[in-house]
Amino acid sequence: MIAFPARSLQTNNDNGLAGRQPHPMGSNMHLSRLSSAILRSGLGAVAAAGLLACGTPTPLPPMAPLPTYPQQQPAPPAPIARPAPVAPAPQVNPNASFGRPAAGPATGRFDGNANKGIDIAGRLGEPVLAARAGQVVLVSNALPAYGTMVILKHDEDFITAYAHVSRSLVAEGDTVSRGQPIAEMGQSGTDRVKLRFEIRKAGVAVDPEPYLSGRMQ
Repeated sequence: MIAFPARSLQTNNDNGLAGRQPHPMGSNMHLSRLSSAILRSGLGAVAAAGLLACGTPTPLPPMAPLPTYPQQQPAPPAPIARPAPVAPAPQVNPNASFGRPAAGPATGRFDGNANKGIDIAGRLGEPVLAARAGQVVLVSNALPAYGTMVILKHDEDFITAYAHVSRSLVAEGDTVSRGQPIAEMGQSGTDRVKLRFEIRKAGVAVDPEPYLSGRMQ
């Protein structure tokens, strides 16, 4: 059996790879470098993420639709005020014993049977005038063929009748003068606006035209 010197065995253990121990300072330095690298790597990733976030536009949330309001329509123009129609005055014949009760033309002539007077055209609401001074003896619509009618008594011989009026402006018993408005033109009892004018002498219907023209008194 060969005996080895104790010192030589110790020296070999110190110099062998299996028995080599890491230097404390070296381990600490290596860990420090690794931590620094990891730290630098983390900071770089954070910085890169920040730059990427700055470079990528963030979409805005969708805007709510704007409220709609009904469009205000312009006000219609004000109607133009037009003067009310004025009826022309009937022609006055100083020699006639009766004045014309309305200014319109005659549309129906006296025949003594179907027409016991004359029809005078006009517009609704035009005035009907007393043909002669007298007294109102009747305002009535009792006769359907005449509509609303006004009758004036002038003396013991003559009366005049005004038929188809829209309304009377006088009442029974009133005294009227020649040319005074006594009613308004209408179409009561007929199909058009007109005035039926009759003259009765001693109760008998006579042609009004000769009395309106002055040929007869």
